[in-house]
Amino acid sequence: FFFLFGLGMGIDLNHKHKKNKNRWEPRSQDVYLRMLVKLYRFLARRTDSDFNKTVLKRLCMSNINRPPISVSQLSVQMRNKNEEQIAVIVGTVLNDPRLLDLPPMKVCALRFSDSAKSRIVKAGGEAITFDELARRRPTGKNTVLLRGKKTAREVCKHFGAPGVPGSHAKPYIRSKGRKFERARGRRQSRGFKV
Repeated sequence: FFFLFGLGMGIDLNHKHKKNKNRWEPRSQDVYLRMLVKLYRFLARRTDSDFNKTVLKRLCMSNINRPPISVSQLSVQMRNKNEEQIAVIVGTVLNDPRLLDLPPMKVCALRFSDSAKSRIVKAGGEAITFDELARRRPTGKNTVLLRGKKTAREVCKHFGAPGVPGSHAKPYIRSKGRKFERARGRRQSRGFKV
């Protein structure tokens, strides 16, 4: 019986060289970030919570993959939520001077700009850190996990080929004037035609 059972076993050749390319530790040597990773690695292992696994994964991400979020976007996302819910951002929270009145809300983030933090506290909300969040909500219950917009960086406007029909990619040029990359001398509508 055991001999027959062993026949079905074998080597999974399809995944022989497959690597897990996700980061398992942050590239940064920041001691506070590394303490948070230790804390959330423990929570992800000891609690049956997907929230903690996601936070751990995001703590190890690069800067580009942890885009900032503004207080105005936070207020939009938290508009119809329960007041007890905490907005969780694995990244930075920034101020938006265009937003005149901020609703009271509880926010947890890796860091806050000074103006964003003072506005959140002044509006009657709370700005807390991840170690405080782990104490209050160890399983992530009653939280809203949010992210900033990844394509908001200036460089994303340049992705693609500019000048190709149907493309809206922004060209890398010195200035957007009459004299710059307008094909002068080749067509009548652009100065003159030879």
